[in-house]
Amino acid sequence: MGVTGTLEYLSDLMSSTGHKYKKKKQLQTVELKVRMDCDGCELKVKKALSSLSGVKSVNINRKQQKVTVTGYVEANKVLKKAKSTGKKAEIWPYVPYNLVAHPYAAPSYDKKAPPGYVRNIENNVTTAIVTRYEDPYTSLFSDENPNACSIM
Repeated sequence: MGVTGTLEYLSDLMSSTGHKYKKKKQLQTVELKVRMDCDGCELKVKKALSSLSGVKSVNINRKQQKVTVTGYVEANKVLKKAKSTGKKAEIWPYVPYNLVAHPYAAPSYDKKAPPGYVRNIENNVTTAIVTRYEDPYTSLFSDENPNACSIM
């Protein structure tokens, strides 16, 4: 490329009317909960998700009703494609129980969750710390205090 070619290239990069470059999607993993009962359901979901552009792999665990899609895809597009198969689908709602502060509290505990998982809930509730106010005069004349006043 000569001097004029280089100048043209640089002017195209700097000008606002030049080529618009698309932002490249990042490689990500999307986990879905998809209701599947048989091998046919599993095959139908796998075929549909594999047909998306940018998908590198589709792993299905029918026992957990979990579908893992890896590739240069967006989560909402994968979810939409999974729903287009006629199956009930949602973003994977579970996290390992050791990541939740109170895993057996009513909002996070789910009987349908796979073993070792609980429902992922937002922890917006602030827990109040209850402190007990002790009157300093009651401990001053206490029998448990060895330095208590000897007037008693």
